Amino acid sequence: MEEQFDICDYINMKEEEVKEVIRNIPSEDKLYNLSDLFKVFGDKTRIKVLYALSVTEMCVCDIARLTEMTQSAISHQLKTLKASKLVKYRKEGKATFYSLADDHVKTILEQGKNHIEE
Repeated sequence: MEEQFDICDYINMKEEEVKEVIRNIPSEDKLYNLSDLFKVFGDKTRIKVLYALSVTEMCVCDIARLTEMTQSAISHQLKTLKASKLVKYRKEGKATFYSLADDHVKTILEQGKNHIEE
């Protein structure tokens, strides 16, 4: 069976709107970076870690206990989150404490949660 596709007979009927869309779409590099950022949010464990860090800063051992995962597995997830600039860390002696990088991360989480609850 052949697949059917809708064919648009009205190419550029809304020329001004199309131009406005083109002006507002980010560059290819920015789209690529944004796509990578959203991929980071595609993992349940990373989302759980971000939610935990939205409440308070935590060390790897506490996050591991919370998620019932090994410290090594959590360290790997934190590395991904740091690379995406979603978390930051500070050292206190030998201990390392993680927190959200900024308020934007909390906003992204809240907006995502609001969206799925609609």
